[in-house]
Amino acid sequence: MGQAASAHAYSPAASNHFRTSNLDLHHLRPSYTNSQLSEDVCVNKQLDYTSEIPDECLALIFQSLSSGDRKRCSLVCRRWFAVEGQSRHRLALNASVEVADYLPSIFKRFDSVTKLALRCDRKSVSINDGALTLISLRCHNLTRLKLRGCREISDLGMFALAKNCKSLRKFSCGSCMFGAKGMNALLNNCSSLEELSVKRLRGINDGSTAEPIGPGIAASSLKSITLKELYNGQCFGPLVIGSKNLKTLKILRCLGDWDRLLETITMRKNCLTEIHLERLQVSDVGLMAISKCPDLEILHLVKAPDCSNDGISAIAENCKLLRKLHIDGWRTNRIGDEGLIAIAKNSVNLVELVLIGVNPSSVSLMAMASNCQKLERLALCGSETIGDPEISCIAAKCTALKKLCIKGCRLTDAGIEAFAFGCPNLVKIKVKKCRGVTNEVADWLRARRVTLSVNLDADEIEPEALDASTSDGGAQDEG
Repeated sequence: MGQAASAHAYSPAASNHFRTSNLDLHHLRPSYTNSQLSEDVCVNKQLDYTSEIPDECLALIFQSLSSGDRKRCSLVCRRWFAVEGQSRHRLALNASVEVADYLPSIFKRFDSVTKLALRCDRKSVSINDGALTLISLRCHNLTRLKLRGCREISDLGMFALAKNCKSLRKFSCGSCMFGAKGMNALLNNCSSLEELSVKRLRGINDGSTAEPIGPGIAASSLKSITLKELYNGQCFGPLVIGSKNLKTLKILRCLGDWDRLLETITMRKNCLTEIHLERLQVSDVGLMAISKCPDLEILHLVKAPDCSNDGISAIAENCKLLRKLHIDGWRTNRIGDEGLIAIAKNSVNLVELVLIGVNPSSVSLMAMASNCQKLERLALCGSETIGDPEISCIAAKCTALKKLCIKGCRLTDAGIEAFAFGCPNLVKIKVKKCRGVTNEVADWLRARRVTLSVNLDADEIEPEALDASTSDGGAQDEG
């Protein structure tokens, strides 16, 4: 960078001259006066060849750098500073009130931002409606916005955002205080909105008087909705029902009865492919409704104590495209062999299965291992019925298995030894909080299968080792 040209550059003519043995090299040197030579050397030292790099190429180089390297490179010169700012599309800001005075200069420099994250911690006062309005005026091309802890933003700020940033495709908010009016303003103005995530939105906790939140003009564009930890999540019912092209629905730890909503959604033709339900008041009625989603590929059912084998069987029999299934039975024993055998018989495309707090027998595991020939990722956590015979069955039958997680099960070294020759495609096995498994067998297995990653924490047995709720669902790691 900024280097002078070499004095020994290659020349065809010079090459021919070097073949003559009697050549006087001094005659080939150009004659320079001392003043000319001094001036040329000075000029060469000042040459900056990076100045010939077009701004567009410089911007592409910056985009391949880490955040820290970008910041350091922007300080090299005024041009780099300007190009780095104009080419930055993603920005994350501390959204405390103190930053409000600097927003004009920030967005004067970063005038091409399309993805913005505004976060404020719990102990600080956040930016207000005025600041959000200013941001929306400076960022007309915003496509993604994330608000976290911006408690001073009200419906008025959301009105301004919706009016000025109509190209939004992804919006996420958490621990904010605006209400249904602000959310409706967004849905009524952003016709390209595809993903909506709402967590702990405090402004709609008005009980029966809460204003319904409808899809607005985003009814056709919305593809993913996530509702998390909402006291009055039922207000979003019209939004979920009215989103005609919805593919992903995640409802986690929201109060209220959700069976009726699921029934209403599936009364019409739908294209749902992914559903997550966690700690909800949902029963087999809701699962029966989900079974009417013919395109369903991914289902997470976590800590729903009113769900049983009947609901799981209905989904297995009707959702033939199911690829990933996560069940946390919360040790209620309402989901067991019957439901799992139905999955084994019908879900031939299953590639990922996570069972937490579920107690299957060798019968259902044998059916699963024999029929689900595409199974690549399996997690068995907090089960009282899974021991060496069941694990040996998996080792013998699950030939496509690549990743296995076993946690809090009644397993010994004998079960682990089965993987010395079983599951030929296995690349990773994780064993946690299984009292009967020792470090010696892990070393033994590593010696026999050098390409296999063996993760064992035999020494970390804790009192809550068999608590299914502590499971990390190891099969979720897709690498």
